[in-house]
Amino acid sequence: MKQIVLCLAAATLSMSAAIAAEPAKKMETSAGEVYVDENGMTLYTFDKDAMGAAMSACTGKCLVNWPPFQADEGAMADDEWTIVEYADADGTVKNMWAYEGKPLYLYIEDKKAGDVMGDGKGGVWHVAK
Repeated sequence: MKQIVLCLAAATLSMSAAIAAEPAKKMETSAGEVYVDENGMTLYTFDKDAMGAAMSACTGKCLVNWPPFQADEGAMADDEWTIVEYADADGTVKNMWAYEGKPLYLYIEDKKAGDVMGDGKGGVWHVAK
């Protein structure tokens, strides 16, 4: 019985740590230290997204070129990391990560970890720092 209780306590701590973990990490790039996803792909912000908005301003073709940094099912906001919604091509509403109120995106032209090809695109896309 004691072992079962200890195993449950360990599993609970492990689950709490996983939920509280930041969804992105930082990496040094030619644009300085930026946030990247688990594969090292650079994350970007979009100036047309209103700070703290519940829905992404990037829709349609925008999402083809700038895929959202999707939040897994059951992901929970924590401090500066929040979750906002976006509508995919068929109108289905899904969740994506935001940092300090700004939704985060990847860029289709970035081909390898640390690429920052989208920084400054159209004057409205910026690496997330």
